[in-house]
Amino acid sequence: MSESCSGNCSSCQQNCGEEDRKLKSTLGKIKNKIVVMSGKGGVGKSTVAVNLAASLALAGYRVGLLDVDIHGPSVPQMLNLHNTGVMMDGDLILPQEIGSLKVVSLGFMIDDPDGAIIWRGPMKIGVIKQFLSEVAWGELDYLVIDSPPGTGDEPLTVCQLLNDASAVIVTTPQQVAANDVAKSLNFCKQINMKVLGLVENMSGFVCPHCGEVTEIFAGNAGETLSERFGVELLAKIPVDPCVAIGGDAGTPFIQRFAKTVPGRIFGEMVEKYFNIEA
Repeated sequence: MSESCSGNCSSCQQNCGEEDRKLKSTLGKIKNKIVVMSGKGGVGKSTVAVNLAASLALAGYRVGLLDVDIHGPSVPQMLNLHNTGVMMDGDLILPQEIGSLKVVSLGFMIDDPDGAIIWRGPMKIGVIKQFLSEVAWGELDYLVIDSPPGTGDEPLTVCQLLNDASAVIVTTPQQVAANDVAKSLNFCKQINMKVLGLVENMSGFVCPHCGEVTEIFAGNAGETLSERFGVELLAKIPVDPCVAIGGDAGTPFIQRFAKTVPGRIFGEMVEKYFNIEA
């Protein structure tokens, strides 16, 4: 668009119409869209997103995982998809595939994993639109979106483009997390987005020797927020060394450590709340 263009010229309208057509065509093949979000960073949101997507794939669903955490894409590390680059089929981006799980992340496009992404809002919004409309997702039962923390440009763009998506909101037990996570719940309410429920992550510690779960953080944010906002508490996931081991090794813990306490809880959550007509 030229500096003198208001955005109302025929060329701009034609481009916008083509973008809308691509978006509708792509999203029309995806039955369920789930945005994993949190108003608080450091709560394990990416861990929840990756293992939710992996659990759904293990349950036999066709699943896509989209990482739109532009400034801190964790999915490539957590799925051992380093230096994969981007493959194209004509004008479409081809997702990386792990079994029946299709994955796209900005991390695939970054040569230096330690490099900082210094982008303003319009550029970030453009990349998110491209990931949603110009990726060969194909027919999917679920698309899980790992959204960056907060309620800024990226989460807002995702939720507005996916106007029929639902949210899974991640918290930790502490009150300081609840204060920020409440903002995400109010964000969903303001934009009329359905909230499937809350996941309280780091909810106690699993002893690696005896398996007993011990509370290590003060607070009960999951239940407090559930009661306050009238949303379901989907699961309370305890801290377990296997979670960090799986993430660092590039294998979702739901696959490698399915029989651990977190693995069982995750499996039960998916079976109870996501075992729907996909």
